[in-house]
Amino acid sequence: MFTGLIQGLGTIKPLGNDSWQISLVSQSERIMQDLAYGDSVAVDGVCLTVEEILKDGFIATASPETLRRTTLGREETQESYVNLETSLRVGGKVGGHFVMGHVDGIGKLLSSEQTATSWEMTFVASDAIARYIVPKGSIAVNGISLTVATYQPENSVFTVAVIPVTYAETNLNYLVPGSWVNLEGDILGKYVEKFLYPGNQPNKDTDELGFDMITPAFLTEHGYL
Repeated sequence: MFTGLIQGLGTIKPLGNDSWQISLVSQSERIMQDLAYGDSVAVDGVCLTVEEILKDGFIATASPETLRRTTLGREETQESYVNLETSLRVGGKVGGHFVMGHVDGIGKLLSSEQTATSWEMTFVASDAIARYIVPKGSIAVNGISLTVATYQPENSVFTVAVIPVTYAETNLNYLVPGSWVNLEGDILGKYVEKFLYPGNQPNKDTDELGFDMITPAFLTEHGYL
């Protein structure tokens, strides 16, 4: 589990057989000081396991499913800058939100505009992630914990406001319109969906044991809406 607060940047290079070398390029001492074999590291929001520690980085393996679902399998990602964050320790500060490192899908940057106080970045999301996007809710973009400013459900387009320090110290400042990004929805939204529609059967009113399911109609009937 991670928090979406990036600790440094690295570059990623394929080694073959689904292995990748991640070399740190900034704030490396913060990540490397206690990095150990078997640790989890979020690489652009993708949870990877450290299999070998190098002087200035580490080697990890990405499964075919990970390559299919994330930007790691895209050619333009190779040799590019990636955001890095080590896993959350018990008792550690959660400055962003709970990020699992399990990417739901990819999105694409549509525009990036500098304002007086921030950068306004607009993305379009794939169907796999769009249903978890909520205005003022949390979303992880390349592993960065961000707040959704606006959302257009009709075309799955959302906007986030990025403060200058986040923009400068992550790979967001290297993105151009058309760049692909990894997206992960808030884990809380996924559980809410599961409780509302177990088995993805939104028209069913009871579960397999005959108990009433938590549906919008159920909540309205019991005074919650």
